[in-house]
Amino acid sequence: MPEVPGLVVTLDAGVLRIRVDRPEQFGALTGEMIDRVAELVEGATARDDVRCVVLTGTGAAFSSGADLSGADPHLNFDRAAMDRANRVVRAIVRSDVPVVAAVNGVAAGVGCSTALACDLVIAAESASFLLAFARIGLMPDGGASATVPASIGRARAMRMALLAEPLTAQEAYDAGLVTHVVADDGFAELVDRTVRRLAAGPPLALAASKKAVNAATLPHLEEALEREARGQVTLLRTADAAEGMRAFGEKRRPAFRGE
Repeated sequence: MPEVPGLVVTLDAGVLRIRVDRPEQFGALTGEMIDRVAELVEGATARDDVRCVVLTGTGAAFSSGADLSGADPHLNFDRAAMDRANRVVRAIVRSDVPVVAAVNGVAAGVGCSTALACDLVIAAESASFLLAFARIGLMPDGGASATVPASIGRARAMRMALLAEPLTAQEAYDAGLVTHVVADDGFAELVDRTVRRLAAGPPLALAASKKAVNAATLPHLEEALEREARGQVTLLRTADAAEGMRAFGEKRRPAFRGE
């Protein structure tokens, strides 16, 4: 497998593990990393040696979202960037292979969207979930406008999207946003036990079950992805988005002007 900086990929006993390994950057995702994750998940269905895929992070973060480093990070994002993120979400939802998010820490922005697109979301007790887009003058993407309300309803989805308030792992579990929450010292063991069970399960039945549940709960995902991409591209051209991203990099509160 080609190596991509910031990703560690292993395969053992039918479990393909994809780990974001940028702890100093809180798991911020580069375009190259996102492309590679999409390729790996897309390719899993055709591989006889892969029965389950696990996405996880390193250190304090699962992923803080897109990499916003640089003087003018808003200039690095366009429709191609939106399509790249959407490709990962489509790959996860369409894959015949179960995809598990092992959320070891903070999941924010498109990192949160990616985790919530997975079939099972196992969260360590210290993890948190944040649709941080409004903090930088943007809107949720990565399918979050569909996956989040499908799990927790319109009211809570609006709260996450408009106020950009983080949910603790326990709050996310209580709301129905994630499937498991476990104490940090039991996290690795629960992830291993769950993925071993999936890898040993009936692959055809699991694939059919996944497709049926997604068809019933996410019938408008494609429309949501397209709507998010169009909206995000428009917002990326605004002065508010430029200010929000600069403020994020400078660790200060942004001054939004509606421009």
